[in-house]
Amino acid sequence: QVHLVESGGGLVQAGGSLRLSCAVSGGTFGSSAMGWFRQAPGKEREFVATINWNGSRTSYADSVKGRFTISREFPKNTVYLQMNNLNPEDTGVYYCAVRRFTDYGRLAGEYDYWGQGTQVTVSS
Repeated sequence: QVHLVESGGGLVQAGGSLRLSCAVSGGTFGSSAMGWFRQAPGKEREFVATINWNGSRTSYADSVKGRFTISREFPKNTVYLQMNNLNPEDTGVYYCAVRRFTDYGRLAGEYDYWGQGTQVTVSS
């Protein structure tokens, strides 16, 4: 059974940084794209960042471009999200996801497996 576990969330002041991790187990995902999404209270889940199967291609939401960096580590089946210069609008539950295709995806419906999420709260 596929299992995704996010970690690294927490409370940080505006301008601070956090590094999220997502460990994937229960399968072989070396040829799978991965992504991060977030959901703020009262809002729909939105795309944050995605990376293709070998880490050579990435894509970001405009709101985080230049501040967030997605990366992945082989063979640990782990994906990271380095978040710098955080602001209160970045507050939400952050989810990682796995897509059973090599190329990345920006839509939640393109992903097959999801983690339970980790809370990120940015205070002003």
